[in-house]
Amino acid sequence: MPTPTAPTAPASKRALIIGSGFGGLSLGIRLQSMGFTTTIVEALDGPGGRARVRKEQGYTFDMGPTVITVPHFIEELMQLEEGVHGLDEPDFPAALLEEGARVREGISGGTHTSRYCTIRPILPFYRIYFDDGSYFDYDGDPENTRRQIEAIEPGDLPGYERFHTDARAIFERGFLELGYTCFQDLGSMLKVVPDLFALDAVRNLFRFASRYFKSDKLRQVFSFETLLVGGNPLRVPAIYAMIHFVEKTWGIHYVMGGTGALVQAFVRKFEELGGTLRLSAPVAEILVHDGQGGEPSRFGRRVVRGLRLEDGEVLEADLVASNADYGTTYMKMIPARYRSWNPDLRVKNMRWSMSLLVIYFGFKDDPEQPLDLRHHNIILGPRYEELLTDIFDRKVLAEDFSQYLHVPTLTDPSMAPEGHHAAYTLIPVPHNGSGLDWAVEGPKLVEKVLTMLDEQGYIPGLRARITVKSFIDPRYFEGDLRSYLGNAFGPEPVLTQSAWFRPHNRSQDIEGLYMVGAGAQPGGGTPSVMMSAKMTARCIREDRADVVKAAESWPAEQRLACK
Repeated sequence: MPTPTAPTAPASKRALIIGSGFGGLSLGIRLQSMGFTTTIVEALDGPGGRARVRKEQGYTFDMGPTVITVPHFIEELMQLEEGVHGLDEPDFPAALLEEGARVREGISGGTHTSRYCTIRPILPFYRIYFDDGSYFDYDGDPENTRRQIEAIEPGDLPGYERFHTDARAIFERGFLELGYTCFQDLGSMLKVVPDLFALDAVRNLFRFASRYFKSDKLRQVFSFETLLVGGNPLRVPAIYAMIHFVEKTWGIHYVMGGTGALVQAFVRKFEELGGTLRLSAPVAEILVHDGQGGEPSRFGRRVVRGLRLEDGEVLEADLVASNADYGTTYMKMIPARYRSWNPDLRVKNMRWSMSLLVIYFGFKDDPEQPLDLRHHNIILGPRYEELLTDIFDRKVLAEDFSQYLHVPTLTDPSMAPEGHHAAYTLIPVPHNGSGLDWAVEGPKLVEKVLTMLDEQGYIPGLRARITVKSFIDPRYFEGDLRSYLGNAFGPEPVLTQSAWFRPHNRSQDIEGLYMVGAGAQPGGGTPSVMMSAKMTARCIREDRADVVKAAESWPAEQRLACK
């Protein structure tokens, strides 16, 4: 059965998605499987959003996310077909929870995923360096974890056992049972509040970890991970302790060819299902009417009717989903007269995640000075709590810093010319609400970070070995990625911006408008935005059952199965 192109499909079947990040691509794949004719419009000249790729002088640099967890979510998307949407299948099949479900060596992806890309497990998950030069190899193995805890602070072993038990309980309730809950009304939130209090999951994560560990080092090991999704460990609720168990259960993985290869896999799947991706197509306005044919009123029935691109082209559809930044979507794409409340006030008073300075650099290998690093390295500075307060609250650029150093060529030499390494190092910094002049501060911080990696021996002789370098800072996030204040991860995942309090996947004031990705429920991070796509797809199915039921009834031989 040929898939109708967007111009010929009736408006009721056409879907438009703003942005081709993992959230937008995941939703596009799902909408195609549900019977919609979907077009993704992307402002940039390549797909991926934050996960776009930079290539230079034979090096390939992933510009954004590099940590892949829960490969089952990818496999689930890659096995969809038109008319076979999988929305009624268990979110976590029993086999996924069996002991030994995590792949520790070999190929991580399932049979469908392997047709599109190759995913391999990474061990250790992270090497976490402390300021005194010691380190902790976190690999999720309980015995190895216990040995390292004993070496750091023997008295914390009993605390680790309690932490392990309590983090498992949070994971089982907060992720396995509630992870796909779409909190569309306050009642749905109130139902789970008693459980969260019983699990002590509303205390901030750092204080939660401090209940179990006396050692400052171990408190950092078991709380830092939320920084990789834009959360301040001093403020995110302890429900994020589930990240520890998500990683422990299914491991950390790498896509050969980099995260950009996963983006291309998603694009290929989307297009095989008949979807259309349009690049260099920035959106100027989400078009809305009041459903009555007259001037919109404050209480009118506002209905999406499509998009107007910046070049003036109008695309019509009855369904629009935004994978763009939440603040930008509501403050710049929707005319104020179509809002039943003041989103400007809400956006300006929200807590936004920090921004980033990311340095991309290639350097020569030196057999006389071999790298003693791992694929993922967390290099903590001399301060932890105070540095986090500088970044998130004071919004100042401190003299010290912590960083995440990614060296994919230790796993995948194809990312650099022969005899060279590709790397990036990511430094959390305040967003543009700080007023910092990044044209001045950016180059200074870049030099400081590279000098530190060289002189402290993480990459000996780095300054002499570098062959290429570039960097991005909050200006890139606010400019190229159109992210409010240059935030890197959307609304900060504090308790008052989680679950029902986080922007909803279905618009509360415009019919046919949806959100997907880091700015919607459940939140930021690659697995979460794929979950967000499924949650949004379920909302759309509730609202547009006619289209979905029609697709479900197609004979199998007429479906666009992926051969």
